[in-house]
Amino acid sequence: MKDITKNDTSHVIKPNKGSEHPSSTDRHRTLIKVQGIEQSFKVGEETVEVLHNSSFTIEEKTFNIIYGPSGSGKSTLLNVLSAIQPPTRGRVEIAGFDIYKYKPEQLAYFRGSQIGVVYQQNYWVSSLNVIENVALPLYFLGKKKQEAHRLAMDALQRIDMAPFAKKSPLLLSGGEQQRIAMARAIVADPMLIIADEPTGSLDTKNGDMIMALLQSYNRDLKRTVVLVTHNMEYLPLADRLIKINDGVCQEMQNDDVGHTTKNLIKDLGDRIDKLAESKRNG
Repeated sequence: MKDITKNDTSHVIKPNKGSEHPSSTDRHRTLIKVQGIEQSFKVGEETVEVLHNSSFTIEEKTFNIIYGPSGSGKSTLLNVLSAIQPPTRGRVEIAGFDIYKYKPEQLAYFRGSQIGVVYQQNYWVSSLNVIENVALPLYFLGKKKQEAHRLAMDALQRIDMAPFAKKSPLLLSGGEQQRIAMARAIVADPMLIIADEPTGSLDTKNGDMIMALLQSYNRDLKRTVVLVTHNMEYLPLADRLIKINDGVCQEMQNDDVGHTTKNLIKDLGDRIDKLAESKRNG
């Protein structure tokens, strides 16, 4: 496997992640700037348009939620933001730099060192135990085993999962596995944490625990969090909401969060009443 750490990564942005006491101006600095992105895919002879001319910003050290129904383009948008899928058109700036102008090895290093991702489904290496799975991203950044395991143990201790370090992740409960995935996401000390439906397969108790961890990463570690979800009950936790529907993103201002949440709940109640009436009327 090619060691990207031996390539030139000197031009890769390595931003200051913030001190214990950030200034008020730091709180409002733009971290992500999305400008006119579009995403399309060729399927046979047809071109499928998934994202349509969308623009928005995400501020540093904030908790952001991208929400929308299934099939709205959330996963595609997530791939674009997490430096996996370059948009067909438009640009994505993180910390002031268009990330898709990086060379492939620079982009891989940036993604591995500055973006932590939590997926709904965890992709464990079955032959490795918990601490080895958590440490795995660090090997791709050039860390030696001893240092990688030390940092992995620190991440596990932060989420109270250190006693599980030598166990197989496949033998843990769904909630325990997702907490381990949270440790893996922060092990490289990234500036940005992206969580893709991390509570989708969990019960309420474990789901709330994962949300509390994400809030802690934002509040205590001063990290920017982007949560992708269709679960409306979590929307009040956001500093900012980004709605996506039919591939179009709409940015809600901070003071719209509570109002938006109430309207969504009202709309849901109205739809339930309408369906119930339809059933009664045959």
